[in-house]
Amino acid sequence: MSSFQLNLNPLKEPLGFIKVLEWIASIFAFATCGGFKGKTEIQVACLTNKSDNKTITATFGYPFRLNEASFQTPQGVNVCDVDWKSHVLIGDYSSAAEFYVTFAVFVFLYCIAALLLYVGYTNLYRDSRKLPMIDFVVTLVATFLWLVSTSAWAKALTDIKTATGRNIVQELLPCIQQRVICHFGSVTSMGSLNVSVIFGFLNMILWGGNAWFVYKETSLHSPSNTSTSHSQGGIPPPTGI
Repeated sequence: MSSFQLNLNPLKEPLGFIKVLEWIASIFAFATCGGFKGKTEIQVACLTNKSDNKTITATFGYPFRLNEASFQTPQGVNVCDVDWKSHVLIGDYSSAAEFYVTFAVFVFLYCIAALLLYVGYTNLYRDSRKLPMIDFVVTLVATFLWLVSTSAWAKALTDIKTATGRNIVQELLPCIQQRVICHFGSVTSMGSLNVSVIFGFLNMILWGGNAWFVYKETSLHSPSNTSTSHSQGGIPPPTGI
């Protein structure tokens, strides 16, 4: 194996430059999703004292197991003689969220390895037949998985917004049984989660576009030296009669 020789020229070419963009985009993808924390609030009034509103809060975040997010009263205050801790949000969206974040982290690590290969072992990469082909296959698979993971996460995010929004009042048992008067208060803005979906599709576009530049490095596009030498005179063409 050839020794490490730093060469930044590949970063000036589309192959390396787009890989840097993919690396940055993957960071934003898993950071905006995996670092989210939010809460939804409901205003509750007892039937005996309708003017005295209390706020109950359910805190949620990545990986969005909403069915484990119970409601909490302010400083343990007894609100309308209801055990609010036994009431939780509805839904478990951890599979889509964890798939999206885990894949983004793997992409982040792969980009680091690929960039190290591009700038440190440039000759080894371009003289090899296997490495560019492996890079090309990984690029195609990553493009497809970005589409799948982002689509699944976008659908889950829509359901999360519904489960933590105004509809939650219609799902809480004490509110349904009219034991208390419930009004939806507020929910944390999910702008960062929207950004994570945008970066997911942006990653898909970057990887799909980069597939062409990776393909140009493979033997499928550039014939091997052996084939070239044969065509240029290694074997003379047959003469006609």
